[in-house]
Amino acid sequence: MARVLLALALAVGLVSCNDNLVKSEFQATKGGVWNKTDSIQFSFSEIDTMQRHNMFITVRNDATFPYNNLFLITELEFPSGETVKDTLEYEMALPDGSWLGKGYGSIKENKLWYKENIVFPSSGVYNLRVWHAMRKNGSVNGIEDLKGITDVGFEIEKSNE
Repeated sequence: MARVLLALALAVGLVSCNDNLVKSEFQATKGGVWNKTDSIQFSFSEIDTMQRHNMFITVRNDATFPYNNLFLITELEFPSGETVKDTLEYEMALPDGSWLGKGYGSIKENKLWYKENIVFPSSGVYNLRVWHAMRKNGSVNGIEDLKGITDVGFEIEKSNE
């Protein structure tokens, strides 16, 4: 019986592995609250400069997240000092209020497209910074403390194209 359980656990582990995964990292927010001035920062290097990659921003939220969408601002800084800044919008819930993403219980994880088929042209350190850019309709000032975002991360995978 123990051998069967071990074989089953090994099979599940092999199936769940992602051979295309190059980098993955997460950072927790402070108590599930993301202040608008707090950027989440990641640094990475040793990326294949010939391979095309897909980049994702991964966001974990709980049931206290009060919105059905999420606006983010990102800055990707290349080793040359060049910076690419993007404003992004992602849907986090369906119109009926049910959460998108994967996970059981109160935490859902959303793997959100960021850059498709990107080539990292040179060796060196790349820096990624992410801020939330949430605002209430009709309000000029952003939401100071965004509740319900527990973790923010990024993933880089080899592109199959």
